Amino acid sequence: MSVSPAKISVLVGGHFACVRITGRVNFASGPDFKTLLDELRQRGFEHLVLDLSECMLMDSTFLGVLVGFGLKLGATPQAPFCPRLELLNPNARITELLESLGVLHLFSIRDGPLFAPAGVQTAVRAPADASQAELTRACLEAHKTLMQVNPDNIPRFKDVAQFLAEDLKKFEGAK
Repeated sequence: MSVSPAKISVLVGGHFACVRITGRVNFASGPDFKTLLDELRQRGFEHLVLDLSECMLMDSTFLGVLVGFGLKLGATPQAPFCPRLELLNPNARITELLESLGVLHLFSIRDGPLFAPAGVQTAVRAPADASQAELTRACLEAHKTLMQVNPDNIPRFKDVAQFLAEDLKKFEGAK
């Protein structure tokens, strides 16, 4: 059974931006998702919502990218609530993953309808073709983030991070 790639669309208007994720997101979506969030932040959007109503599952790389962005916005274990990043309607599986990784407290969680201001526009993002080295680098950074945020994640991801670091060295050596 093949899994179709996740679809990421964006609603923007005023100081509001909503990223809607449909399907299963994984490491392949990570670099493009990170770029999108960085662009929205640089453009000055103050209220960021991730609509997860139709997101079935996130892998650890995608979760690491999400956590890294939450940290960029100012959420830390010492100051956990980041009012500018809201997860809308995450399913129980995603919420459990965030909780088991010890990062749920970094996000504002809300269930219910999306309240978007008038005049928002929708755009579907075409996935970028990241190179294998870019994907590996994104995976490594995401897993390092998960380990830094919660030391309980080190046993879960240290072997993965070591493998990815070795793989990345191979790609960089081939240049």
